[in-house]
Amino acid sequence: MSVPAPPGDQQPTGRPDGAGRDPWAPPPPGAEPVGPAPYPVVAPWGAPQPRNGMGISALVLGFTGVVLAAFIVLFWLAWLPAVLALIFGGIGISQARKGVATNRGMALAGVLLGGLGLLISTASLIFTVVLVDKAIDHARTEIKEAKASAQASRKAEAAAEKARHLAFGETYTFSDGLKVTVGKPVPFTPDEFANGHAEGNKAIEVTVTVVNTGEKRVRIKTGLPDVSDADGASAELVIDGSGRQKVLDGYVLPGRTMVGAYAFSLPPKAAGRAEVEFSPDAMELDDAYWSGRLGH
Repeated sequence: MSVPAPPGDQQPTGRPDGAGRDPWAPPPPGAEPVGPAPYPVVAPWGAPQPRNGMGISALVLGFTGVVLAAFIVLFWLAWLPAVLALIFGGIGISQARKGVATNRGMALAGVLLGGLGLLISTASLIFTVVLVDKAIDHARTEIKEAKASAQASRKAEAAAEKARHLAFGETYTFSDGLKVTVGKPVPFTPDEFANGHAEGNKAIEVTVTVVNTGEKRVRIKTGLPDVSDADGASAELVIDGSGRQKVLDGYVLPGRTMVGAYAFSLPPKAAGRAEVEFSPDAMELDDAYWSGRLGH
């Protein structure tokens, strides 16, 4: 006959009530956890954050480089942000590959924009250099043409000035179509009532012949010549009562001729040479000059 075990030595059967179990021990296999569900696992304080600064900087700098490069006058400012965008973008892509950054697309966009900014900036530089070179060539061409024109103008003026200096007996045609000839002065004897002639001076007579070669009548507005002696001093006009002097005045019809005669008094020492200055319109036309030695 078996003896039953004492009550205190009996082992519990079935599911333990947990009164004698270590509360910190893990539950036995297959046992369901008792109590509320555990809280979610939280990353400990100080965990590394994504390093996205390089990608953001690359994108901003790349965009800035493209904007600056788009303006011709500011292209020279675009290279610095564009280069920095390439550098920062490369670093951002490298960090994304290592898993320490999460904005690889932003870094790649910064690299592309930086390259585009450099490309546009380089194209703008080439365009500016070509434009400046053409402008310089154009300016040089204009300077050469201006110099050539000025030189030609000086030569033309010199030729015109030379053409307006003639010897007695030669003919000069003015722009209004009047052809003027000043003959060689001849001696003139004033009468006793002459004015402008001093005793001992030498009086000469100057003849001016005007022919209208144009198709319209032309008015002679200043038909009085100016005579200088050999010393360059103006000779004095002689007026007497002989009626031999004739002043050019009025209109000269086409194909017609008008002749004027004037007397001048020259000092004896300066009577060896004379110059006659004449213009049919002193206000509009340059004077022509006739000169030469005087006979005895």
